[in-house]
Order: sequence, then structure tokens, then C-alpha cells
Amino acid sequence: MRIAINTRFLLKGRLEGFGWYTYEICKRLVQNHPEHEFYFFFDRPYDPDFVFADHVKPIVLGPPARHPVLFYMWYEVAIYRAIKKHRIDLFFSPDGYLSLRSKIPQIGVIHDINFVHFPKDLPRSASRYLNHFFPKFARKAKHLITVSEYSKQDIIQSFGVPEKDVSVIWNSASEKFRPLEENNCRDIRTRYTQGQSYFLFIGSIHPRKNLIRLLQAYTQYRESVLSEPAFDLVIVGENLWKHKGLTWEAPASVKKHIHFTGRLEQEELTRVCAAASGLVYVPYFEGFGIPLVEAMKCGIPIISGNKTALPEVVDDAGILVDPYKVEEITQAMIQLSENEELRTELAKKSLERGKLFSWDQAAKEVWEVISKHLN
Repeated sequence: MRIAINTRFLLKGRLEGFGWYTYEICKRLVQNHPEHEFYFFFDRPYDPDFVFADHVKPIVLGPPARHPVLFYMWYEVAIYRAIKKHRIDLFFSPDGYLSLRSKIPQIGVIHDINFVHFPKDLPRSASRYLNHFFPKFARKAKHLITVSEYSKQDIIQSFGVPEKDVSVIWNSASEKFRPLEENNCRDIRTRYTQGQSYFLFIGSIHPRKNLIRLLQAYTQYRESVLSEPAFDLVIVGENLWKHKGLTWEAPASVKKHIHFTGRLEQEELTRVCAAASGLVYVPYFEGFGIPLVEAMKCGIPIISGNKTALPEVVDDAGILVDPYKVEEITQAMIQLSENEELRTELAKKSLERGKLFSWDQAAKEVWEVISKHLN
């Protein structure tokens, strides 16, 4: 059978959420099923590293789909024509975008629908496109995959999709995330925080990641902590929307303890994560939260928001706080930094829970969904 996959987020050196999901799942689909032909649809020149096997045919379709108008052209014109030209039997889309014109079976992965609940967090054109088309994509799909029970119920209630047509398949994190020897941790701390222990945030600089409240809470933490030295704060990520940056100024006495790294390559990110004394991840909306699993794989304690899908992922492996309450985030930081016994306990729980998340298992379950709809 001929299976086409939307691989437009496979960008060398620029893999983010959708990109890593596409990479981890599609690499395994291809390698585990050499009996099928796979067609990877890129929207720009691709790197050969993303052609995972000889039975993958990479195809570049223009125009590059990075704007709502171009989204429409890519999926409704370029994808539609490519599906017909190559006689595709099924289309799989890891970012949920589908071709409404095509009549073949299509499987979409909708990770979350934050744009329904917080449309103003996105540029207006993107928000309008997503809210107009994703209900159509959800109803067009032969079957939907999502990444948490929270997102499943949200999709069902918001888009009117039958429950039987939505499967929950958890995300995971790269196996490169693992505990680090203490001497290596010291090297990382020396490089990023002049040797100080640190809290870590991983994610895009985006309103729903709740960084303003995190920074406010960290300021209060620095002013309230009883034991010295207090932890620094390392923020890993870059702006998701270039014109929606982070507008907040910390007091000078606090600012010197906050370190923005920008985007890090995966190898470096794994070390920075493993050397942290705790992850602080408190978005007010999340369909899953891969940084939580990255922290679990490294065996570090977690402070997590208690909204949407996050409690489902964390369970009892972290401290849950209300992301809208700065004081709760502050108190969790104080509690974690001043209680070594608690850090040790949560680190063990974190590492143990991380064993439940596997890209191998996720890819197996994705294939089970796809195979049911291959004619």
C-alpha cells in the first residue's frame, strides 16, 4: 500500500514539538513496515537524514506552508494533486492538517486545541484559520489520534466527533534524556549558572506557557528563600511567534540569576535537563507536555501546572500548582529548593514514571490505527 505522510516539520537543526513527534513516530513506522511504500511530503528542500529507508519516496511540494493562505494552497491544491498523482491509499498527518478535497482515508493527529480556548494567544490570521478549518479537519478524518485523555474529551466536546473515532496515544521523549553523572552536572552548572543549582523551564516563549507568572514567582522566590545559595532559573526556548515576545523586566538583583539560552540542540538540551535541580513547567493550557517526560527520563523533580492534560502526565511524580496563582508557584519553588529529602523522593518518582512513556509503544499504537483504515 502507498501511505503518504505530511513531513513539513522535519527541518534539519530546527525540530520542535511537531517536528520531534513526526521524526520519532515516522522513523519507526517506516522501519517497522518495509512491506509498504511511504511518500513523505515536504514543503521545502529536505535533508537526506529524514529519508529513513529505501522504501520512502521524498517529494517536495510548494509553496512552503508557513502562513494561513499558504496552508490552504498546500493542503487543498498541492497535497490534493500529489495524492492523486501518486495513487496514495492513505494520508497521515502528524500535525492534524488534512486535505478537505481528497476522498482517500486520512488520519490526523490533533495534539490540542488551545486556539479554541485562547484565540488571542495567536496572531489573528493563524487563529482564524485554525478555528475555521480544524473542526472541518476533525470531521473529515477517518480517525483522529490525540495525545491525552484531556485532549480527547476536549476535541469530542468542541468539534462533535464521536468518541469511537478518537484514540489517545501518549507522547514520549528521546531516550537520550537520561540521568547525568554528578561531575558532568557540575560542568553544565559552571557553563550556564556559574556553578549554581537551577530550576529549568523548557518550551517556546509563548503566552500559554505562562512565563510571565513563572518569572513573577521566581522573583518572589528569590526574595523569600531562607537558605542560600538559592537556585537560579534557566529558560530554554525561543519565540514561537516573532512579534509576540516576552515583555517583562526583572529587578536587577533577580535578573542576574535568570539565564535565557534560546533554542538548544538536543544533545546539549539533554545535559542541561539532567543537570537541573527541578523542572518548573506551569502552562495554563497543554495537550500533553513533552518537557515533563524529558525531565522524568532524566530523573529530576517536577513542579507542574494542575490544569488541562498536565496532571494526567505527571500523576504523583511532581508538585502540582495552580498556574494562575503566582504564590503557589513560589511556594513550590521554596519547598523544592529547601527540602533535599523531597527532591530525592520526587526524583525517584519522576524516573519511575518516565518508564511509562515510550516512542516505540506510541508508534506501534499509531500503526494499529493506520492499519485499520488501509483498504
